[in-house]
Order: sequence, then C-alpha cells, then structure tokens
Amino acid sequence: MIRSLLYLSASRPDIMFGVCMCARFQSNPKQPHLSFVKRIIRYLLGTMNIGLWYPKNSTCNLIRYSDSDFAGSKTDRKSTNGTCHFIGSALVSWHSKKQNIVALSTVEAEYIYVGSCCAQILWMKQQLSDYGILLDHIPIICDNMSAINLSKNHVQHSKTKHLEIQHHFLRDHVQKGDCVLEFVDTKNQLADIFTKPFP
Repeated sequence: MIRSLLYLSASRPDIMFGVCMCARFQSNPKQPHLSFVKRIIRYLLGTMNIGLWYPKNSTCNLIRYSDSDFAGSKTDRKSTNGTCHFIGSALVSWHSKKQNIVALSTVEAEYIYVGSCCAQILWMKQQLSDYGILLDHIPIICDNMSAINLSKNHVQHSKTKHLEIQHHFLRDHVQKGDCVLEFVDTKNQLADIFTKPFP
C-alpha cells in the first residue's frame, strides 16, 4: 500500500507528508499505521478531481519555497524538511524529507535546509541553461527571518561554529547573487504542507 501511495505522490503533492510519515514505519508497522494509510486512501477517493495544472503560456522564472519544522519527529527529534519548486506558476518539483542530524534550534533547522535548497537550485539553473533559459537571482522563499539574516552575515559567531562547512556554502552563493532569500509569513508558506499534517 505504501509503495502504491509513494508512486501516487509523484502527481499528488497534498499526500506527500502523510505518505512519507507512514513510510518511516514500513519495517515495523503497527495497527495505527494501517489505519492512517486507509485514511489517506479514503481522502484520495473523496478528492479524485484534484490534480496539477500546467498553464500553456507561463513565464520562465524559478521560485523555490522552503520550510522546516523543528524536532517534529517524536521518535528521534529530527526535523522534517519540505520544499516545492515553481517554474512560473507551474509546480514542477516537491518533496518531504527528514533531516539527517538533530538541529539545536529552529534557525539551524531552516538554515541547514535552505543550504540544501540552494544546491538544488544551482542544479536546476544548470539544467535550464542547457535549454537556453538563463536565470539569475533565483528566490528561495523562507519563513524564518533569523535563517535569512544568518545567510547574509559572513562573520562566524559562537552560536554557528558547530554548523558544518557544507552548510555555510549558502553564504557564498547568496553573496554571489545566485540565490536570494526572501521572507514570507508562515500562513503564506506553500511548503508548509510538506512538513506538517493538515486537516
């Protein structure tokens, strides 16, 4: 059932968080997990008319929404990251993933994942340039102002020394102008459905 739902989540981003949450317990499922999977299937049966829409005359600008919860996993206190890419007004990529490390604050959880988002943005920018679409100053939309300020501040502070070097490459690309971090309110954060359950 989980494999089928994972396949279906490639075209239904609204079930991504729930399916990924169930997939974490695939090796040792319990009765509540089966009940939750059945609930997802009932939701799908009631929303069969919902789908993605790709308009014909869409602009070619790339926007990425990035969100992270803080210590959302009850078992190991790791944060869950969610992201979605838009080319123009068309949603082209999305995912929900648990972080590999335990973040010590909300700022750290967001900052680590925005760094990963920047790497993926650079890859997509290169792919689009192969098709003759040249983009600069690609916005990454984030709902944590402290993570945005940390990416712009090139001074090492005692509170950021423990972050690994791989996460600080975000600062270099923000300075070069490859990525631009922009703030959005949490209620307008589109990637929020990939980090938390919704009613």
